[in-house]
Amino acid sequence: MTTPTFTTDYNNILQQVDNINPSKYEKTRNYITGAVTKLSPYISRGVISTHQILEALVAKGYKLYQMEKLVQELAWRDYYQQVWITKQDAINSDLRQEQPGVKNYDIPTAVVEATTGISAIDDAITEYYKTGYLHNHIRMYIASIVCNIGRSHWLTPARWMYYHLLDADWASNALSWQWTAAAFSTKKYYANQDNVNKFCNTYDDNTFLSVSYDDFEKLGIPPLLRPTQAFNEVTTLPIPTAITINPNEPTFVYNFYNLSPTWCTVPTANKVLLLEPSFFKTYPVSDNTITFILNLANTIPNMQVFVGEFAALKTSCGTSGIYYKEHPTNRHYKGLVTPRECLVPSVTGYYPSFFGYWKNVEKQLKKIYA
Repeated sequence: MTTPTFTTDYNNILQQVDNINPSKYEKTRNYITGAVTKLSPYISRGVISTHQILEALVAKGYKLYQMEKLVQELAWRDYYQQVWITKQDAINSDLRQEQPGVKNYDIPTAVVEATTGISAIDDAITEYYKTGYLHNHIRMYIASIVCNIGRSHWLTPARWMYYHLLDADWASNALSWQWTAAAFSTKKYYANQDNVNKFCNTYDDNTFLSVSYDDFEKLGIPPLLRPTQAFNEVTTLPIPTAITINPNEPTFVYNFYNLSPTWCTVPTANKVLLLEPSFFKTYPVSDNTITFILNLANTIPNMQVFVGEFAALKTSCGTSGIYYKEHPTNRHYKGLVTPRECLVPSVTGYYPSFFGYWKNVEKQLKKIYA
């Protein structure tokens, strides 16, 4: 498996968008060596948007039917955002029904230590700690092992995974775990060892996944998954330093979910990356992730970093206005809010299932890109 590297140069990111081959993506996306885009860290950090990717592909001449699977996967991200906007902190609990069969509220130690005996999983977790990257199929495998075989409630394992991801997006992460564990879907997701071997190019046998699909519900918790542990990680933020605010200029507030280099078009504006300790206490992330967002911020000219709460930053700003982008985690911000871009801005609100949401998105997309 090739170890991915993630650039922070905006032109290189745009080149990655330009390199997308929707046909190869559709055919190979489930394989860990497949032609996936690896753009999720930039979407999650607000560097680029799902709409921007769609527009770039349309500009290259792709028709909607030629990139339907890719667009549908982009829509999943938008869908989870709409659920978060509507349900707010309710996504931190079982959303549609209680997760069935829960036996503990921690995470199997074998998963944390990458000692499950399933080589594709163990290798991926080992690399993940270094790179902050996990293929989506691997994420589903891990969640299935933890929740549906290890019988752990999804919340603590989801926090563990979010902590290390460069593309850490709480809605996409938490709701995907709930979908796998049947707290936000109608049934549990399972994958046996044959499935893992097929999509990960491995040849493991005699693991706790070496069973038929009919046997999963009857399977007891394997001994390897019985030892569990809590999640107690915290975020290490930069040491706070003084910043300089011109009170006669507007202030554009960037954050963990908005690091767009094209957002602010006022050359003389104050640009501030706000890192709120309260936010990172609720949603802790790793040193690798903090380094990644700081490096992204450094590519935006004249960016300053403010470690503190929004209320403290607000007292330093003048009367020329504070600007920020909408997000479920910054409802306490005060100022002029601008919307985030998504595939179809007119499709909003809560849909109990993705496909109800997708049906409306697809209808609008066909009108726009017919």
